Amino acid sequence: MENGELAVLVEKLKSSSAPARYAAANKLGKLGDKAAVLHLIDALHDEDEKVGDNVIFALGELGDLRAIPHLIKLLKSSKSERLRKSAAKALGMMHSETSVDALIGALKDPDFKVRKSAARSLGQIGDKKAVPALMEAQKDPDYTVVKYVDDALDRIQS
Repeated sequence: MENGELAVLVEKLKSSSAPARYAAANKLGKLGDKAAVLHLIDALHDEDEKVGDNVIFALGELGDLRAIPHLIKLLKSSKSERLRKSAAKALGMMHSETSVDALIGALKDPDFKVRKSAARSLGQIGDKKAVPALMEAQKDPDYTVVKYVDDALDRIQS
């Protein structure tokens, strides 16, 4: 049985008001109740990018493995750089080795923020399988990406 606060937030997640959905997603992540995961997964494709961003972050905070395939799909196929970046970040928060291949692929994303988040997440996960791709990513034209790549390599190799 879902607790009262959870039920209220889940209802707000379906509100016609984007600010209400945004706030509900934020609170659901902080609530820490994994009963919210399936509701958040349903809300991943919210029409408002800011709401989607909060939903992704909430899933990262909850760390429930059921969200990983959905976040990987977003990382690989969303047209929104913001959502791809957030998906990469959330996957790192979850420390899931099943997301390493998708994050390695994201090191070649057209958007530098996505590449930066992918590198950071690979460092958080710490899978040595990422080392060759990270070494290749040291040639990235964006210096902030290279910094995150170097940090990831340091974390993995130490």
